[in-house]
Amino acid sequence: MDAGTTIVRARVMHTPRDPFRDGGTLEVEEALAFAGGRVLATGSFAELSGAHADARIIDARGAFVLPGLVDTHVHWPQLGIVGAMGLELLDWLRRRTLPEEARLSDLDYARPLAREFLAALAANGTTSALVFGSHFPEAQEVFFEEARASGLRIASGLVVSDRDLLPVLQRTPGEAYEAGLALARRWHGEGRLRYAVSPRFSLSCSEAMLESCAALAGELDSALVTSHINENEAEVQAVAERFPWSAGYLETYDRYGLVGPATVLAHNVHVSDPELVRMAAAGACAASCPASNACLGSGIFPMRRHLDHGVRFALGTDLGAGACASMLGEGLMGYQAQMLAAEGVRMHPAHLLWLATRAGADALGLGDEIGDFAPGRAADLVLIRPPEGSTLAAVLRRVDSDDEALGAIFTLAREESVAEVRVAGMAV
Repeated sequence: MDAGTTIVRARVMHTPRDPFRDGGTLEVEEALAFAGGRVLATGSFAELSGAHADARIIDARGAFVLPGLVDTHVHWPQLGIVGAMGLELLDWLRRRTLPEEARLSDLDYARPLAREFLAALAANGTTSALVFGSHFPEAQEVFFEEARASGLRIASGLVVSDRDLLPVLQRTPGEAYEAGLALARRWHGEGRLRYAVSPRFSLSCSEAMLESCAALAGELDSALVTSHINENEAEVQAVAERFPWSAGYLETYDRYGLVGPATVLAHNVHVSDPELVRMAAAGACAASCPASNACLGSGIFPMRRHLDHGVRFALGTDLGAGACASMLGEGLMGYQAQMLAAEGVRMHPAHLLWLATRAGADALGLGDEIGDFAPGRAADLVLIRPPEGSTLAAVLRRVDSDDEALGAIFTLAREESVAEVRVAGMAV
């Protein structure tokens, strides 16, 4: 039945197979059909319009359709400090980040910030995100309210710590468990929302706090676990001193049952080989955040070693240490960093699209739902239309292949090129 069917006529690009591991390449069609929030097919416009004669047509010739972008690590409380320069991680936290996050105790400050953050995701074509939350249960409640209203797919949770932060950001392990459980009972599985158990990092969590996080994760079916790991050399050394029994940063989470297929750990720049072996065995995922790692001078993500050890990874913007909310910009930064790395991975545009879409979907446990345009997937998509007179438009008029066009999109397309965003077929 054609009632409710929509056909988008544009250059449709996706990567249903992993170009890093099985030779998957960019797949391109000239139209996409969806109905009931689900992809029906991709193919030629003639084929799809013939098969769905009564379909509504969105004629976007000259534009490009990509799967909705997936951000696997981003902080909503940090929107206001994007552009803080000249600091490495621990000083950046102490001087800029934590004082800013303390302001979220004021809900009149928190609510517009949450709304503007979610708008920034959508404006950049991000339809799904694993969002590092607030330390304040009331502010995190506000965030979930705004996230539900946004229509985006959001996983987030109360961030917990019980030492080495501003006192206002700390709570006891018991308080953290009770507050997290109350939030999860209200919001986990509500619409497109999921809960993510979120110890800030083991440096600011006692062993009792990490145990409480594991207990909370055990109460929740299909919840994610997310934190930071191996980001900065000084941080790694501080963790080693704080946990002298640990063989590495990963073990500070692993001992408490926090490392598994639902775990996404951000950065992993200064990782040991034994940690990579364990991550692969556990099925845990790394969120690579190249812009943030450059801005804070943390280092370059060891992509080659993750591939060699079979560790999953995807991309995160890490706003606000990251430069912006654009996953396209993050893909470009990742490409540039690997070009500079001594053992970097030479990537092509298909690799970047995979990392920004399907790899992220897999990281969030949504690989059967989103990330490409296989029939039956949710119709999450972003329409990229180069503004008239823009550099992107000038470049796209002269490219000779779809690979070159996608490379130009990652290099030049930002908010001004995002013409439309849809989640499950509905415009955001």
